[in-house]
Amino acid sequence: MPRECSIARALDVVGEKWSLLVIREVLLGAVRFNEIQANTGAPRDILSDRLKKLVANGVLEKSAYQERPPRYEYRLTAAGTEVFGALTLLREWGDRHCGTPPRVFKHKCGAALHTKLVCENCGGTVTSRNVRPERVVARGGAA
Repeated sequence: MPRECSIARALDVVGEKWSLLVIREVLLGAVRFNEIQANTGAPRDILSDRLKKLVANGVLEKSAYQERPPRYEYRLTAAGTEVFGALTLLREWGDRHCGTPPRVFKHKCGAALHTKLVCENCGGTVTSRNVRPERVVARGGAA
């Protein structure tokens, strides 16, 4: 039986190329279908499917900006906005390992953005070597 995990469940929602590129575009300010399509290069039918899936899973909200013909804008929900951190880490990994970065992102302090994971409790850097999984005991006592 496959391992149960939140990573697999998250990938069911956002773990596909076009879905992540849609979220990237909305984060960068492209909120209309034609803008998102032009900036991602996604085929229209696939983009339509991904937008529906992201709306159905609470990552995006859709609102009409035109009635005839019906046209919509897409905005990130709170859950969708939380994908920013994962995309930022993925972009930085891609910059380091997959070719020349297309643009530099700057933090509000003015420095080029280079992120790291830190423990909210102690402030220490989080790495694969200093994290360990623990079983969560379900209510009722079963592990």
